[in-house]
Amino acid sequence: MKIILKEDIANLGYKDDVVEVKNGYGRNYLIPQGKAVIATPSALKVLAENQRQRAHKLEKIKADAEAAAAALEGVKLTIGAKTSSTGTIFGSVNNIQIAEALEKLGHNIDRKIIVLKDSVKEVGEYTATIKLHRDVVVEIPFEVVSE
Repeated sequence: MKIILKEDIANLGYKDDVVEVKNGYGRNYLIPQGKAVIATPSALKVLAENQRQRAHKLEKIKADAEAAAAALEGVKLTIGAKTSSTGTIFGSVNNIQIAEALEKLGHNIDRKIIVLKDSVKEVGEYTATIKLHRDVVVEIPFEVVSE
């Protein structure tokens, strides 16, 4: 079934994308949660008109995301964690701790747009991906050290 997304959904698409999903996923989760609507011909016409009217707003949003990406260039984080004698972290480092470390440096980044490829459970150097916009993605290197 074809649906129009009302918000960004990880691994599916961005707001106002028309995507194909299985019937159960669309009817039982996305539509009741208000995350999507069925892509009827009239809904597609409304979407096209809304996109035409919002084109200049979207350019400003993208420009803001590019400015934030430029501000994040060259940022390297150091995150302290409690570790065992072998270098294994008690627990793991996640996107919340990265967002807090960025906030200490003056960058207000939502934790939901920070993506870690693998779980961080040992001391070492890693990379976090920040998806500021569908076209603007920044990679932030960070180092996990023992406290």
